[in-house]
Amino acid sequence: MSWKNEWKILLTMFAVFFVSFFLPVDTERFQSAVMESFYMLKEYAQLHVVFCLLPALFIAGGISVFVSQASVMKYLGANAKKITAYSVAAVSGTILAVCSCTILPLFGGIYKRGAGLGPASAFLYSGPAINILAIVMTARVLGMEMGIARAVGAISFSVIIGLIMAFVFRKEELEKSNKRMNLPDEETKRPLWQDIIYFGLMALILVFANWAKPQTESAVWSFIFNSKWVITSTLGVAFGLVLYKYYTMKFAHILMTTGAAVLLYFISGGNTMIAFAGAVIGLSYYTSTAEGELKDWFDSTWGFTKQILPLMFFGILIAGAFLGRPGHEGFIPSEWIDTLVGGNSLWANFFASFSGAFMYFATLTEVPILQGLIGSGMGKGPALALLLAGPALSLPSMLVINSVLGFKKTAVFVGSVIIMSTITGFLYGNLF
Repeated sequence: MSWKNEWKILLTMFAVFFVSFFLPVDTERFQSAVMESFYMLKEYAQLHVVFCLLPALFIAGGISVFVSQASVMKYLGANAKKITAYSVAAVSGTILAVCSCTILPLFGGIYKRGAGLGPASAFLYSGPAINILAIVMTARVLGMEMGIARAVGAISFSVIIGLIMAFVFRKEELEKSNKRMNLPDEETKRPLWQDIIYFGLMALILVFANWAKPQTESAVWSFIFNSKWVITSTLGVAFGLVLYKYYTMKFAHILMTTGAAVLLYFISGGNTMIAFAGAVIGLSYYTSTAEGELKDWFDSTWGFTKQILPLMFFGILIAGAFLGRPGHEGFIPSEWIDTLVGGNSLWANFFASFSGAFMYFATLTEVPILQGLIGSGMGKGPALALLLAGPALSLPSMLVINSVLGFKKTAVFVGSVIIMSTITGFLYGNLF
């Protein structure tokens, strides 16, 4: 028996007892915070799991199986040309326009296939931060000046943070790169253009399924929003044909999956989420019972699901309990935040960056939240700091990043985002 371990167990038990003994269960704030944690979890499950996370998990699984390691190493590897690697990482993230949680399985997929830590980190930041729609909305709602500052800051951050990560962990990256260089070349099973079509269709399905209603009148954006499910359905049919033509999926299975989705749509009275979920379930069943690459695709997707979903849900519960949803109270009173981010002091910018990094922002929600905070007295600098740190990070995403990269790399990534956001917000607030 190790007394050292026994003392740890005893102290843990004492801590649990101490917290339980003094738990303020009768107070209104505690009850509100508990309810907020479940409200936020429910909101995330309703708005993001089916349309955002499930397609992202399948894309991540596809990256692990269908993308050759040589291709990833060529464009995103530690030894790839920096201009190429960081450009590809930033552009890829920008096109996807997803939230901090949806980007995680995609990040895990390219990192697992051999992407260098620097380009992978740039991709991890760019996905939720360099969101074209959000930047346009920022300019329209918060002013052109803030929109330009956010765009320039986010694009710069993705590259700088990637370079910081690559430099700090250069020895580990060099060892990893040398090991992979000694591996035999993988056999190419199909032309590159077929894989490009495959991933392109999945990415487009992800983008259009999550196309948000425009906040301002715009004929183009409104047309796309009103037609989003026609576009998504068409892309889904095209994706099924690609699976049949190039990825050995049986045509009967594609017909069954498509038919089930259409049937569920009409039975549910036009509920697109139920129809979409039906298509995902059908795809999951037929790939899990297939052989070869399709089975590997499902197994890889399932592996990412087991790794990411539990941590994400746990993180959302904690974030909801402490911070609440916009307009609702958690353990931390909202007036504390409003008071602490007024003006343009270095502390105000740091607090905005730090608190924003732990909050969860669904795609495009950060703009109306900031609009309300600015109306309550938030300074321009802290507002920009929160825009640069908030959408790119959240407590749930930190937990998942830690499971992929480990504590040290996660700490450097999160710390870089917070520090750079603080400095940028401080400079912006004092200049403008």
